[in-house]
Amino acid sequence: MAVDVKMRPPGPADSDRMLAWRNLPEIRHWMYTDHVISQAEHDRWFAAALADPARRYWIIELDGLPVGLANLADYAPAHRRTAWAYYLADPSVRGRGVGAYVEYFVIEHVFGELGLNKLCCEVLIDNEAVWKMHEAFGFTREALLREHVWKDGKATDVVALGLLASDWAKVREASRERLAARGYPV
Repeated sequence: MAVDVKMRPPGPADSDRMLAWRNLPEIRHWMYTDHVISQAEHDRWFAAALADPARRYWIIELDGLPVGLANLADYAPAHRRTAWAYYLADPSVRGRGVGAYVEYFVIEHVFGELGLNKLCCEVLIDNEAVWKMHEAFGFTREALLREHVWKDGKATDVVALGLLASDWAKVREASRERLAARGYPV
């Protein structure tokens, strides 16, 4: 059975939804900044995010419904690298392979369509499920950024990971097969 998952660019109609998502406690918990975001702060961020050529965003849709957000940041074509992040805002889709599909989609976009050589990400040390998923897709832990961010009034470590195009070439087919077996459009 095919899974109906799509990635599309956000538009103005997504702004309110994205503010609501960014303010969910279970999303803020894993972000670098965890304060409640005001409408004015979000409006400034949203306008800048969609206009910034160093960033790209996708709304993740499952069965036609928006369920999360993925993005590229620090897009540096001169250095052939970019960074990325994502979240699933709808708790009912977590654990169903949607995150793995998003990971595959973004990696394919970065190395295929953009022709870059490196994809980076940073994950809070306590978010073990996510950094382990990245490792399953070929990412290598490149650094432990000690006391890198402050969360709930205390210093928190961050795992920095990187994936080279050559790393992806080694695990791409196995990653594609895992997703295809679950019905994902890869």
